Amino acid sequence: MKTLLNVLWLVLSGFWLAIGYVVAGIICCILIITIPFGIASFRIAGYALWPFGRTTVLRHDAGVGSAVGNVIWIIFAGWWLALGHIVTGLALCVTIIGIPFGIANFKMIPISLVPLGRDIVPTDQPFATR
Repeated sequence: MKTLLNVLWLVLSGFWLAIGYVVAGIICCILIITIPFGIASFRIAGYALWPFGRTTVLRHDAGVGSAVGNVIWIIFAGWWLALGHIVTGLALCVTIIGIPFGIANFKMIPISLVPLGRDIVPTDQPFATR
C-alpha cells in the first residue's frame, strides 16, 4: 500500500515539491554561508519524493547551532513553506481520495518549518537516530 501511495504521490505532487526543494538547496549551496540549509533542503527533497513509510525524528546530538539555524530558517523560509503545506493539505483533504496525500502534507510541516536537528527514518524504526 505504501508503494502505491508513494507512486501516486510522486506523479501528482511529490515530483514538483522535490524540484522546489532541490532548487532552494542549490541556491543555498551557491551562497556558501547557507550550505547547511542547502543540505537540509536536499534531505527534504528526498522526503518529498517518497513520504509514505518514513517519518522524522529529533536528533538528540543537535546543538545550539541547529537551534539558531532553525530560527533563521523560520524567519526566511520555514513559515511560508509550512503555510504552503497547510493550504495544500487542506485542499487535498476535501476529497476522500486526497486524504492520504493531505495527511502526508501535514506530516511534512515540522521538517519544512525546522529542518535542522531532525532525521528522516523509516516508520518501522521511528526511534532510530544518529
